[in-house]
Amino acid sequence: MCDTFVKITSNKLIFGKNSDREPNEAHAIVRFPRQEPTEKKLQCTYIEIPQVAHTHEVILSKPFQMWGAEMGANEHGLVIGNEAVFTKIGFQKKNQGLTGMDMLRLALERCTSADAALELMIQLLADYGQDACGGYRNRRFFYHNSFLIADRHTAWVFETAGPHWVAKKIQGHYAISNGLTLDSDYDRISPQAEEYAKARGWSKKGVPFSFAKAYSDWFYTRMSKCKLRRAFSNQAIQNHPDLDALSAMQILRQHGDEPENEYDPSHGGTGNVCMHSTGPTNPSQTTGSMVVELPLDGSTPTLWLTGTSMPCLSVYMPFFFGGKTLLTPEWPQPSSKPDASLWWQAERLHRKIALNYARGRQLIVTDLLGMQVEWAKNVAGLMSQKANTQDLDDYSAQILQQYQNWLNNTWLKSEIQQLPARSRASLYALFQYINDRKVDLRDGKK
Repeated sequence: MCDTFVKITSNKLIFGKNSDREPNEAHAIVRFPRQEPTEKKLQCTYIEIPQVAHTHEVILSKPFQMWGAEMGANEHGLVIGNEAVFTKIGFQKKNQGLTGMDMLRLALERCTSADAALELMIQLLADYGQDACGGYRNRRFFYHNSFLIADRHTAWVFETAGPHWVAKKIQGHYAISNGLTLDSDYDRISPQAEEYAKARGWSKKGVPFSFAKAYSDWFYTRMSKCKLRRAFSNQAIQNHPDLDALSAMQILRQHGDEPENEYDPSHGGTGNVCMHSTGPTNPSQTTGSMVVELPLDGSTPTLWLTGTSMPCLSVYMPFFFGGKTLLTPEWPQPSSKPDASLWWQAERLHRKIALNYARGRQLIVTDLLGMQVEWAKNVAGLMSQKANTQDLDDYSAQILQQYQNWLNNTWLKSEIQQLPARSRASLYALFQYINDRKVDLRDGKK
């Protein structure tokens, strides 16, 4: 499950996304500089495709084991996020295609605009298709994809069902959440989409054609509660006419209309934007989150990334293009088991607090919000001073170190170590204990 939105204000474009994946699927944030590859072929998640002569610098937020990415941006101000959507089109399940995450990264590496990215993704869909598992441990999780694609001038929503697709140019704002949204109000559509649906009785003659109604799988779309989450995102965006990064972060941290001091992850579900896994009917958890500020005047974009799970217990750190932070191997990437990476260091704290959320969150929320407000204020100051690339990158490195120190110091506090699990959340605690055992994580011990 995922939630993605875009808002075009008077002076900037704000883009936000939560990536909801399996709870033990660590999320990595990474930078790839522009390159001139010498290889003829490129290995994506499952298949090889021809390589290009030049790629652009990208900053990505991605499942640690995947080639592709759930969300990211490039040096030209192109930003993309994807969503799983569930359709009536079946899969061969031979992993002979591209994942939606592959298509996203390819577009960011190879394109300089939203229009160009849309054209490339349409071509990739035609050339390679989407027969590719999108799960981690769940090797039966196949799905099609929808995307929000944006730059400083143009934004598109692009939705697919097998080889078929529709696209609409966005005016104002838009949100997507694991369901097809475009009825007959699209700007572009694949040549055979309407004919294919009508031939199978998915669209009635004499009735205006709706891509969403024709191709949506009713059961999985309903179970995902995508309409509920999308409605929440849209309403929250409308409540902020001049949406800024801090407000976008709050949208991505929300659990519906329930006050944070009353929220209990054991009662969470697929209707929450900030998602907490609770069991077989709600196996997904928000494992990474991103907000992008893209000034319309062409000045430096800011990528705010958590690099950690549970946005409600996380901070968003600022990153900029042209720097060296997040470069591997200097920047430790997470693996399949607890390690020294930022994601796993935060995860031990998050899982401890989630078992006694109201009390545990009170122990850290003042620190988190204080850091977030301070960082936003300082970034605004750097932007107003037209800080150079080195100064911006130095500030990113400073924040990374500050947050890692905070995580380590907070974990060692006695009130955190002695925080008891709530007894009435026993089934939730059992589910979390099972997840912890799978990766040898016990109260942060390896």
